[in-house]
Amino acid sequence: MSLGKFLRYRELRDSPKPFLEHLEDLRTMVIRMAVVVFVAMGAAFFFRSAIARFVQAPLLAVDPSRADNLQSLGVADSMTISLQLSFYAGLVFSFPVLLYFLAEFVMPALSPRERRVVMVAALIGFGLFLAGAAFAFFGVLPGTLEFFFRDAQSMNWRPTWTVGEYYSFVTQFTLGFGLAFELPVVVLALVKMGLLGHAQMRATRPYAVVVIFLLAAVITPTTDVFTLLLMGGPMVLLYEACIWIAKRMEPKEPPADLSGDAA
Repeated sequence: MSLGKFLRYRELRDSPKPFLEHLEDLRTMVIRMAVVVFVAMGAAFFFRSAIARFVQAPLLAVDPSRADNLQSLGVADSMTISLQLSFYAGLVFSFPVLLYFLAEFVMPALSPRERRVVMVAALIGFGLFLAGAAFAFFGVLPGTLEFFFRDAQSMNWRPTWTVGEYYSFVTQFTLGFGLAFELPVVVLALVKMGLLGHAQMRATRPYAVVVIFLLAAVITPTTDVFTLLLMGGPMVLLYEACIWIAKRMEPKEPPADLSGDAA
């Protein structure tokens, strides 16, 4: 199969198809996505040493000598962690192509206005995911690692982390923040569809805060209150920003006609 055929885009004016043909299109999309992720993962595997050093950056930002606190205890740690990091890197690098395939499957069924909304929401969502991941990796992780390092020392323990625990913590923490920053896309999509309004969001704010922290507790890789606050706090701020944006997205009510009363 040629690359052009592999990346072909269906016409937006496709005639209605039988259900089985839609299933075939879905199967084709899933296969393409799997192939792209596999290729991107394989490419990332060749740079596994550079990726591993990059993921150590939050630890080295606190103290360059902290890398000595990482120990490999498993026989196959180098391979299992390399595959894990390659998979996550492959997902990130291949996301634009995955988005293209998803659009190729969904767009023909949407109206022109819906296509624009979906594409804008997808691009904004990807940008927010990268912003959340970058905020976690460069802004929050160094302080979090320093906190746990000092806390272990305060217990008269020598902080010695395994490479498996460290890389799992960093990747889950970073991806968790990226997913948490998707909150505005979900909320504003509901506002755009008329299923949610800023008045309703204000009225349900206490319940929303509880749900946010429950969600943060599920996403965070640890069970401590410190990490929970670090993730739940920005999500609450994002929710408040959504209320402000939703108020401006809602159509303004026309001014009341006072001419009849005056007459």
